[in-house]
Amino acid sequence: MRSTRGLAVMGAAGLMATLAACGSSGSSGVSAPAASSGMATSAGSKAPATSATLKVAKTSLGEVVVGPNGRTAYMFGKDVKNSGKSSCTGPCLSYWPPVTTTGALKAIGVSGKVGTITTADGKKQVTLGGWPLYYYAGDGAAGDVKGQGNERFGGVWRALTAGGAEVTATAPPSSTGGGGKGGYSY
Repeated sequence: MRSTRGLAVMGAAGLMATLAACGSSGSSGVSAPAASSGMATSAGSKAPATSATLKVAKTSLGEVVVGPNGRTAYMFGKDVKNSGKSSCTGPCLSYWPPVTTTGALKAIGVSGKVGTITTADGKKQVTLGGWPLYYYAGDGAAGDVKGQGNERFGGVWRALTAGGAEVTATAPPSSTGGGGKGGYSY
């Protein structure tokens, strides 16, 4: 039988591995989002072909690229631009699911080069300016920018401009604590 202390050590090690996969600098206290985030389908489901529509929307960061649902699209600072690969794998994907498409790509007001790469599980991840795109599970609504420079994940996630450049502005503090080191609720 394992001791309570042993389980706590194993749990802490698992949390650290998850945060490391997302670019964390070692912060703790993050809980995984609910599996029913509505952003991805299970591997075995037959979803109808959908097109990804990238567009530009006004947020507290200014105008940024958003997905078809109005949610902010982010790039990951540990990805290598134009490499055709994503560095966000394993537990990282539960916090930062990729923007994917199974149909045609559309870009409304987006001037940067839009394309796709193939994920490890065979899906088509949308790219902008050579950067694979992701949503942040902590953004609950269209226009949220809680993932922008979020210190819980190493500060390496950035929204993009219509041309595909990183937005360097810092997200203003929110009442839910999404942008800082304080408590964050999913």
